Amino acid sequence: MKVAVIGASNKPHRYSYQAVKLIKEKGHEVYPVHQRIKDIEGIQVYPSIKDIKDFIDTVSLYVNAETSNTLGDDIIAKNPGRIIFNPGAENSELAKKAQAKGITTINACTLVMLKAGQF
Repeated sequence: MKVAVIGASNKPHRYSYQAVKLIKEKGHEVYPVHQRIKDIEGIQVYPSIKDIKDFIDTVSLYVNAETSNTLGDDIIAKNPGRIIFNPGAENSELAKKAQAKGITTINACTLVMLKAGQF
């Protein structure tokens, strides 16, 4: 599975950093997205989801609704199979737009899903 993590961090105490690491550990391809970070422990970070050339199965959001609203068109244009809105990243407006395009949306924690085998 190919997973974009929007709002990825290079700070180990951040959940988005932990998600990047665990997604990779679980054998998935991870595509961290952050405008100012270049890499996370050797993993290339993309400035925008638009810069990812591959198809993305899942987008895991770690940004607030205000930020995800500005990124929403690019996320939807990528046409992922699903978007996971992590705690604090919930955005009903973006979820409705995604659902209208046939994209599954989930309010859940990527880390819990991965650890529980529900990813």
